[in-house]
Amino acid sequence: MTHYLLRRLIIAIPSLLGISIVLFTVLALAPGDPFDELATNPAVPPEVRAALRAKFGLDDPVYLRYLHWLTAMLQGDWGFSFASRVDADTLILQRLPTTLFVIGSAQILSLLIALPVGVYAATRPYSIFDQIANTLAFVGFSLPTFFTGLLFILVFSIYLDWLPFVYSDVTATGWRWYWEHLRQALMPIAVLGLFQGASMTRYVRSSVLDMIRLDHVTTARSKGLPEGTVVVKHVVRNAMIPVVTLVALQMPIVFGGAIVTEQIFRIPGIGSLLISAILANDTPVIMAVTFVFACLVIFFNLIADVLYGWLDPRIAYR
Repeated sequence: MTHYLLRRLIIAIPSLLGISIVLFTVLALAPGDPFDELATNPAVPPEVRAALRAKFGLDDPVYLRYLHWLTAMLQGDWGFSFASRVDADTLILQRLPTTLFVIGSAQILSLLIALPVGVYAATRPYSIFDQIANTLAFVGFSLPTFFTGLLFILVFSIYLDWLPFVYSDVTATGWRWYWEHLRQALMPIAVLGLFQGASMTRYVRSSVLDMIRLDHVTTARSKGLPEGTVVVKHVVRNAMIPVVTLVALQMPIVFGGAIVTEQIFRIPGIGSLLISAILANDTPVIMAVTFVFACLVIFFNLIADVLYGWLDPRIAYR
C-alpha cells in the first residue's frame, strides 16, 4: 500500500505541473490587467506604475513569469493579492475550511440519500417506490443549484423565517456559536447535497440492478442466506466500485456548483474568493485558487483508488 501511494503521488507531480502550465498560460494571455485601476488613477505617477510592473514581473515573457511563479510556489510563496494586499495563501487558508465543510457535508448528505434510496429501489424495480424515487431523482438532477438555492431562500428564509439566507459574523459563544454556524450552513449543504444525491441515486440503482442479477448472488440465495445479508455483502459492496468512481469524477462538478452556491448564500469560501479575484483581475489569487482546486480533485481521485481495494479484495496495489 505504501509503495502504491508513493507511486501515485509521484505520478501526480507531472499532472499538477501540466495543469499549472495550462492555467498560468491562459491567465497570462487573458485580457485585462491587474494594474488597470492604477493606470487610470492620475495620482499615481507613471514611474511608480512601471516600478510595480517590474517588481511583479508583469512585463516579462510568459515562460519566465511561470518559472518565477513555480519557484516561489515551491518555496511556499503563492503570490500576493493585488486587490486585498494580502498573501494569496493567507486568503485561501482563511476560506478553505468553510468550503471543505460545506462540500464535505453535502457529499455525506448525498450519500445518505443515494445509497438507501438507490439500493431499495433496485431491489424492488418498477414498484411504486422505485417510480417515485426515479421521478424525484430526475427532478432534482434537472434543477440547477442556483434555482434551488433561490427557492430555498424564498421558502425557508422569507416565508417561514427559519434560516438566515446569507452568511454573517457570529458573535455568540459556546454551543450557541456552533448552532448559529450550522443554521447558516444548512441551506447551502442541502442545495448541493440534494443535487448530488439525485444524480447518484440513479447511478446506485443502475449499479445494484446489474449486480443483483449475477450468478454469485443467485448462489448466495440458494445457500439460504437472508435477503438482507445477500444484498449487503454480495450486492452493495461490489456495486459501490462504480459509485466511488462517479464520486471521484464528479468532484470538479461539485466544486463548480459550490462556487455558484457560495455566491448565492454569500459563503466566505474560496469559491466566492475566486469570483471576486476574477472581477478584480487579481491573477495571483486566481492562479492559487484554481491550482488548489486541481490539487483537491487529484487528492479525491487518490482516495477513490484506495477505496477500490477495500471494496474489492481482488484489486491488488502493485
